[in-house]
Amino acid sequence: MTIQKNHQLIAERLGINIRQIANTITLLDEGATVPFISRYRKEMTGSLDEVAIGNIKDLKEQLDELDKRKETILKTIAEQELLTPELKSKIEQCYDLNELEDIYLPYKPKRRTRATVAHEKGLEPLAKLIFKQYETDPENRALQFLNDAVGEVGEALAGARDIIAEWINEDLRARNIVRNLFSREGVISSRVVKGKEDEGIKYRDYFDSYEPLKRCPSHRLLAMRRGEKEGFLKLGIAPDEEKTITALGNYFLKSSNESGLQVALAIKDSYKRLLSPAIETEFFGMSKSQADGEAIRVFAENLRQLLLAAPLGQKRVLALDPGYKSGCKLVCLDAQGNLLHNETIYPHQPQSEVSQSIRKVSALVSTYKIDAIAIGDGTASRETEAFIKKIAFDRPIQVFMVSEDGASIYSASKVARDEFPQFDVTVRGAVSIGRRLMDPLAELVKIEAKSIGVGQYQHDVDQKLLQKGLDTVVESCVNLVGVNVNTASSHLLNFVSGLGPLLAKNIVDFRKENGPFSSRTELKKVPRMGPKAFEQSAGFLRISGGLNPLDNSAVHPERYNLVGKIAADRKCKVEELIGLENLRSEVAAEKYVNAEVGLPTLNDILSELAKPGLDPRSGIKVFEFADGVFSMKDLHVGMVLPGIVTNITRFGAFVDVGVKQDGLVHISELANKYISDPAEVVKLHQHVKVKVLEVDILRKRIAFSMKQAE
Repeated sequence: MTIQKNHQLIAERLGINIRQIANTITLLDEGATVPFISRYRKEMTGSLDEVAIGNIKDLKEQLDELDKRKETILKTIAEQELLTPELKSKIEQCYDLNELEDIYLPYKPKRRTRATVAHEKGLEPLAKLIFKQYETDPENRALQFLNDAVGEVGEALAGARDIIAEWINEDLRARNIVRNLFSREGVISSRVVKGKEDEGIKYRDYFDSYEPLKRCPSHRLLAMRRGEKEGFLKLGIAPDEEKTITALGNYFLKSSNESGLQVALAIKDSYKRLLSPAIETEFFGMSKSQADGEAIRVFAENLRQLLLAAPLGQKRVLALDPGYKSGCKLVCLDAQGNLLHNETIYPHQPQSEVSQSIRKVSALVSTYKIDAIAIGDGTASRETEAFIKKIAFDRPIQVFMVSEDGASIYSASKVARDEFPQFDVTVRGAVSIGRRLMDPLAELVKIEAKSIGVGQYQHDVDQKLLQKGLDTVVESCVNLVGVNVNTASSHLLNFVSGLGPLLAKNIVDFRKENGPFSSRTELKKVPRMGPKAFEQSAGFLRISGGLNPLDNSAVHPERYNLVGKIAADRKCKVEELIGLENLRSEVAAEKYVNAEVGLPTLNDILSELAKPGLDPRSGIKVFEFADGVFSMKDLHVGMVLPGIVTNITRFGAFVDVGVKQDGLVHISELANKYISDPAEVVKLHQHVKVKVLEVDILRKRIAFSMKQAE
């Protein structure tokens, strides 16, 4: 019953048919991955995409955790011998964590409180009398409760109020009254910690700020939370105190007599001492969770765009990691990314060996038949680009600027040491720059996603959730593109559906020992490659030039017989079916529908036969910065420059114009219309034109406008 109820709840929350929910969860429980389900089980899910399946998975995990919490609560209350059938039903029918904890609160084991002390003094009967508000002379009644532990009337009344305050705090309706006011009218306040004004100057915008919590954007909330964590700010969340206490009084106060006045005092105490801190903590957690979710979403979308950036493909590349005094580290790579040659040239000051460097680069381009040059976009990048463009090569050479974000982390990592044990970090870094140009996805998966530099407050969000979100994106991108099983590194294979670190390593080891795979079927010989792992991974692994042409496509091996039948019906071979559009166009897909295979899968198969192994990423374009603009000193207000989008946040986009400092295009300057999300108008690595609005060299800040550059 619980399972069915959970399915129904997920269906209601996501607006998806309950049958689709149940089938998707069955597949997940059987060990199927999200990419596999979305690509190869469309008949069962009703063609749900990865996002919907991921949402189902997340909600299922949340409800499973809620069920575990219910079990713990029921067991704890049962051990106290206080679990009634009504209470048990109430707990079992609760599907909101806050409400569940509210129900549990009166039964939750407590530390010693003011109320428990009052109970021990025998003041509960007095508290009950006062709370009913019939007693007109509570002071006189309090005389009956004086004893060795309670010496005077005021002490007795104070103890009774402590008990009433706890009852109010544990009342479900009271907590919801306060919670609703926090939700509708809660204000987040930020004040500077006294004496920290100078030290925390970067947070000056938040030294004395007030804003409705529901209107506070994620980036602002995370900035304030960081300021609080660093000890510069003091934050608070609360609705109007007087209004909230009045709302509680409207619920609890039944009389204006002396007992009612005592209850009014207890209400005020309960709100200030118990309810407000508890609900404030709840809303701090909730708002932080929402801000984290938004920041992670922005980071994940940026990462997706970065991983799916256009690849140069299998071309011979000369890559340069620029530098001044230490020189430019240069490497030559073959079309598979293997290192052929490395050395250092010194075309810039102080050595200024320009002629020698030109001769060296020209010779290497000719010797290794170089197709393109990749230049890291860090120190001396623009000067190196200008130097390269002076050279008259013996062939057309494309020159690309390549992001170095995370390259230093890769070059010092165990992954890089294992790949190039005989070379130092400078060579590894240059190789990474060249490989990023050839295939950004294959190279960037070697670096922890958090280090790539396309996030928003990434160090302030829940790191476990961030890692989970980014891993999901990497897995999605890898499986969307597909992986050449004969050239992929273990790090790339690790993200293939159904594999993981051990199987990825086993595939690489098997390949080294036995040579390239000639068919997908051979993968079954890899140690620990069981039927389930093969089922989940095979469709995403490609074998170019193998025995079966379908092995270099997204057609799953479980459907090879079906493709063979289609080819036989067309009186041709599978290779011919792939190569000739007229043979495919006349296939009546409906004819091949059966209990397992529906039109969605058949249409996918026919689409894949039209473009087997085709990389879904777009083609790469050369980008050129403006001539004569190398540093912030070269900028002046009003200039219109070409730029490239390097990062997207909720408040705008950062653009590189080649001056070693990215500038911000605020969301209000992105377009001549209202937009709520910068991603509506810009993409990562998009080539744009920007107008310079402000240059602050001291603070290293540049303000751009895209709409004014049009």
